Amino acid sequence: MVEKSRHDLAMRMHRNILFWAVLSLTSAGSFAQETPAVLPSDAAPVPAADFPEKTDADAKPIISASGQFRITGGDAAMRSSLSFLAEATKDELLALCHKPAAWKIPISILLHGKPGDPIPARQLVNDLQWGEDGFRLSIHAHIAQGIHPARLRSAILAALIYEKSLRELPPGPLEEKLIVRPWLMEGISEALDWRAGKSDRRLYQAIFQSGGLFQLEEMLDVSQAQWDESDAAMRAAFRVSAGGLIMALLEQPSGLEGFDQFLREAARFGGDMPVLLRKHFPSLSLSQKSLEKWWALQMANQARLSLTEVMSIADTEQALGQSLKLRQREATGIIRTMDLSEWEQLLSRPEPERAFGVAQAQDALIQMSYRCFPSYRPILRDYQEFFQLLVKGEKKEKLSASYQELDEMRLIMSQRSKRAIDYLDWFEITRARETSGVFDDYIKLKKRLDQGIRARPDAVSRYLDRAQLLFQR
Repeated sequence: MVEKSRHDLAMRMHRNILFWAVLSLTSAGSFAQETPAVLPSDAAPVPAADFPEKTDADAKPIISASGQFRITGGDAAMRSSLSFLAEATKDELLALCHKPAAWKIPISILLHGKPGDPIPARQLVNDLQWGEDGFRLSIHAHIAQGIHPARLRSAILAALIYEKSLRELPPGPLEEKLIVRPWLMEGISEALDWRAGKSDRRLYQAIFQSGGLFQLEEMLDVSQAQWDESDAAMRAAFRVSAGGLIMALLEQPSGLEGFDQFLREAARFGGDMPVLLRKHFPSLSLSQKSLEKWWALQMANQARLSLTEVMSIADTEQALGQSLKLRQREATGIIRTMDLSEWEQLLSRPEPERAFGVAQAQDALIQMSYRCFPSYRPILRDYQEFFQLLVKGEKKEKLSASYQELDEMRLIMSQRSKRAIDYLDWFEITRARETSGVFDDYIKLKKRLDQGIRARPDAVSRYLDRAQLLFQR
């Protein structure tokens, strides 16, 4: 246990960040005062001089359509693309709250360097300045590795939330830190993607069926440093969980207005986040577990397939196995559920009891037919015919032949789908010209495990080593 804890701690200390986006607050006029960084709280303060705002003099800044965003640096095509991305992100956030466009603080996006430059040593700069003209928000992004749209979109969302928090404040020192937690940025991004039809429902199904990977308070307290250190799988689970929470909040009574007011305080609130949530969503104050209940219900709703979504062959086969169940009423009045392979027991019963025994399975097949894999629809139709013959009391030999034929059809369907998947995997592997990066996290973890655990000579480590020996005895 001690070795595992040490190894986990060592792994969390290694970071490899190729893209950085920095949110800093600067004034639009003369600066009366400067103070160390406050965005975010878990990043080390870095002098603003490390990232000068000076950019290419020949690069003409682009002002976005609303006038709130000013993009400087890079080439004209990149500045234009970021202008559209910034405006689209702002419009999506406004649509999420059903609010009209309104802003007070401008946001600058400054692109530093050029493609191919060395990756900068500093990833984050936290700087707050103010003057008589008020605040100005800036997003600094280095383009040595190009632009990562998803991360820049998160930075823009954070800047918009900061703008909401600072909009009504007079310029000057702040009594509290400005922090936008990862759950809020990732949750809003996921909620926007869900509404746009870009999310994968299978992630919600996997997390809901497994009982979830995060406790609510644990997810709300995840810091930016912890988020940066997480792997791809944990990020996906975190994003889906946070998205489910945002959508659950929006579904509350007066959820749209409450969420807009919540965003106005979220960056400046220094207490426990559930307290702020219950302040703006009164329906969650009924009990201590109300927020967790609404969250779980939202995850269940997102995991449910709609009528327009088609199941895979494997999912269809699993659902079919669960649907093909017969019922039989015993002499004591208890209803016993039987597998379809026991259909002969039902055949000896009177016709009303046979009809009762297959009714539930017939209804389940009708519901499945809307979203089963298309090639399974003839099989579902044949099962319906089999049930009709069973209710009519057809001869046992004919029913047995029909039942065996259906089993063979399902077996052939499963084998063909497996061969098709194997062929597609072989085709993708043999035709690949570059690595996809999907298994990068796994390869890194394997290398770290192969390196073993290095012994540490400090007093605490020696004490833990002796304690571990005692437990082993």
